[in-house]
Amino acid sequence: MKALVIGATGSTGKFLTEELLNDNDYTSVVTFVRKPSGKTHLKLTEHIVDFENVGHLKNLITGDVLFSCLGTTLKDAGSKEKQWKIDFDIPAAFAAEAQKNQVKSLVLVSSYGASAQSSVFYSKMKGKLEDYIAALNFEQYIIFRPGPLVRQDSDRLGEKITVKVIGILNKIGLFKKFKPLETSLLAKKLVKAPKILSSGTTIVELNKIFEF
Repeated sequence: MKALVIGATGSTGKFLTEELLNDNDYTSVVTFVRKPSGKTHLKLTEHIVDFENVGHLKNLITGDVLFSCLGTTLKDAGSKEKQWKIDFDIPAAFAAEAQKNQVKSLVLVSSYGASAQSSVFYSKMKGKLEDYIAALNFEQYIIFRPGPLVRQDSDRLGEKITVKVIGILNKIGLFKKFKPLETSLLAKKLVKAPKILSSGTTIVELNKIFEF
């Protein structure tokens, strides 16, 4: 299979790319990044691109499965408008081009609580992206909705506190389904998903990811 990846240099994406390169079922891995990652591999093709013009990349967005794990925080983006551009507009544009090019599968990293009807900005944005891609009718569409993520060398204080608190609660038997998830483990699950799941839409909620 030929895998396409957006968000390849992020906390999940870097592990995802490594897992894909080490998996014999994936014969080619194509990543789209803003600047060189420094990674080299016989199976890897890295495109340095302008994400403002995804339409110009249409001839490059060809393969068997598109992994979409691009995202940022409101703090890093600087505004809701800029976060929407990164978390919704760019993944939506890649998905649309992939569908036109008959890419069979799309695997999306979404978020727990994602819903287009949510009153929470982040959850609403993720939910709208899920719905937009669903309307494209991929042969296989897999949505992962993880909860708190454990990221290596994270500088996100709020996230660190959340993960620590939930970890303590887990130890006393509370909020088990909200168990923090290592991004390296999530990457393994993402790579496995297209190979074992059936066609159609599958939503893997956070409490099911560990059983996957």
